[in-house]
Amino acid sequence: NGPRLGNKVIEAQHVAKAFGDKVLFDDLNFMLPPNGIVGVIGPNGAGKTTLFKLIMGMEHADKGTFEVGETAKIAYVDQNHKDLDPEKTVMYRQSDVPEVQELAWYLSCLTPMGLLERCHSYKDKMARGFEATHGLFAYPVLMAADILIMNSDLVPVGKDQKQHLEVTRDLCQKFNNAYGEIFKMPDAYIPETVATIPGTDGQKMSKSYHNTIELFDVSAKKKVMGIQTDSTPMEEPKEPEGNSVYELYKLFATKEETEAMAAAFRAGGYGYGTAKKELLNAYHRLFDPFKARRDELVKDPDALEDILQEGAKKARAAAAPTMEKVRKAVGL
Repeated sequence: NGPRLGNKVIEAQHVAKAFGDKVLFDDLNFMLPPNGIVGVIGPNGAGKTTLFKLIMGMEHADKGTFEVGETAKIAYVDQNHKDLDPEKTVMYRQSDVPEVQELAWYLSCLTPMGLLERCHSYKDKMARGFEATHGLFAYPVLMAADILIMNSDLVPVGKDQKQHLEVTRDLCQKFNNAYGEIFKMPDAYIPETVATIPGTDGQKMSKSYHNTIELFDVSAKKKVMGIQTDSTPMEEPKEPEGNSVYELYKLFATKEETEAMAAAFRAGGYGYGTAKKELLNAYHRLFDPFKARRDELVKDPDALEDILQEGAKKARAAAAPTMEKVRKAVGL
């Protein structure tokens, strides 16, 4: 079952599902870590659902390089591991749809500095010692362009991205006030099950914090067994809610399995090591069947490139009517 959202266009930043005659837009923005790519589980493309999935490469954190080509193909493979139908799933590189950057520039001309300076994500990264680049500072404007260019109605996001959506809404209103009703006003949809996912260190899971567990992570065992926990002895009862191991397990396990782990924690005599092993087993049970399919897909990079190019054509066609109205409104 998935959320019944009516005839809405959806921008899906995190995990979301839609059924029937709907359109989804999944903005896959990833920071390329030194050894690979972080993926996101996307909607299943069931029924008549059309899913737009955008791939945006960002700076290599340690090398200052910019990679979009081959890494985007691997990201496509990681995203397509559940056999998303290319007829319903439109996946493209952001660099193949220059209209997004064009719209981002128009929006930036209306964006107050103070609006971006107040963004929690930017202030948090500054406090953690990240370099204050324009790309980091202006990211919410680019996110707004991604959302608005497809006339999104609903935006499933995590709690950490809610403020960025509020920036999108502010810019949508400012642009419409200045130039007429061009954009739809998007609303947030925050699935409680994935509102905030804990990382291996207890903070929110984030590529920037290097506390993620990737889809096909060769070091998954090391990461899972290394999840930080408190020092409560094994024999003592433990509250599962808020426990990182349990919260992650809920994303992989069945309702019955989740209830069993919660009961074991509360009864005592159940240690974190055992819980981590159960989490690791659930992780492999979900992703191992898709690894073989992924390995097959990556052997044919030309076919992947064809899919991305076809996706770019469809994405540009979907963005064209919006951009035509935008250019006319601003006098270009």
